[in-house]
Amino acid sequence: MQEELELGDRDSFKAATVLSGGVAGRGETCGALLGALMALGLAMGRERMADTDTYRRAMVPALELSRRFQRALTASFGFEAPLETTLCRDIHARLYGRAFDLTDPEDYQRFLAAGGHTANGCPKVCAVAARTAAEFLIGQRPEGRPS
Repeated sequence: MQEELELGDRDSFKAATVLSGGVAGRGETCGALLGALMALGLAMGRERMADTDTYRRAMVPALELSRRFQRALTASFGFEAPLETTLCRDIHARLYGRAFDLTDPEDYQRFLAAGGHTANGCPKVCAVAARTAAEFLIGQRPEGRPS
C-alpha cells in the first residue's frame, strides 16, 4: 500500500514492525489489521492532537475497515461462523485450532510447525488485510485514485 497508494514512508513501515503477532507477539489485535488501520490513518487522520473533528471523522471508516477485515478473513479462509474478533490469538484459534503464545520460544516453534508462516497462514492474513484496506481506501477517493 505504501508503494501503490503512496501512503507513508520507510519510517512508517519500520514503526509497524512491532505489531506482528498481535502487538509484540502478545496475541492482541492482529498486526495486519493494525497496519491496515495505520494506512487509513495516513490517508484520513489528523495532523494535530487538537483536531478532534478529523479524529471523529476518521473513526467511522476505521470501524468499517475493521468489520470488512473480519468478513474478508471469514470468506478467504472459509470459516463456518463469522469472525467476531480482531484478536490475533482468536484468529490463530480459527486457523490452527488453538492459540499460540508467540513470546514463548517453544510455542512459537509449534506455531511455525502448524503453518504459521506458510502461504495459508499469517502471510495470507496480511494479504487479506492489505487487499481489504487498499480496496477500501481506493473506494474513498474521488475517481478511485489516491490523493
